[in-house]
Amino acid sequence: MAAGAAPYRKLDPALRAERAAIVFDLRLQGLSYRQIDILTQAPDGPTGGHRISATSAKELLYEEVERRVDPKVDAWRTLQLDRLDGVLRDHLALRNANWDKAMDGEERPALAVDRALNGVTKIVEAQNKLLGLATTKIEAQVVEVTQQDVELQEMIRTAKAKAALEEAAIVDGEAGE
Repeated sequence: MAAGAAPYRKLDPALRAERAAIVFDLRLQGLSYRQIDILTQAPDGPTGGHRISATSAKELLYEEVERRVDPKVDAWRTLQLDRLDGVLRDHLALRNANWDKAMDGEERPALAVDRALNGVTKIVEAQNKLLGLATTKIEAQVVEVTQQDVELQEMIRTAKAKAALEEAAIVDGEAGE
């Protein structure tokens, strides 16, 4: 007989997928992980009495969501990117068709080029957002700190420290009496 702990037994993948589907359906019905834990312990429950703990139920749910939802999201994302690519080609064609006239100083083609470039910018931003590459704008405010401000802060810190010492002395004096 081998010494040590029993080797880790991994659940049959087909059985695990079946239990993941059960957990997914139970969550769709509105059951909590704790309720799923209790329900699966029952001999006449959906798993035939095999308990699925709340932690295991959560793991199984994540696996099932990944299996069911992620491919649909990827397909939708692909469709949206294809649609945006078509619109982008149209905007670039509009820009190219009017570029030379706009560079000669004609007003209407210049407006068309401007609209096309604005559209290109918006399309690229939408594509980046779909791909998870969206940038966020960060606003920062710069405040100039003068020497007087630094001295004032130091005075405040000193006053607070002095007040804390005085308070400690008073408390110690009351405790000693």
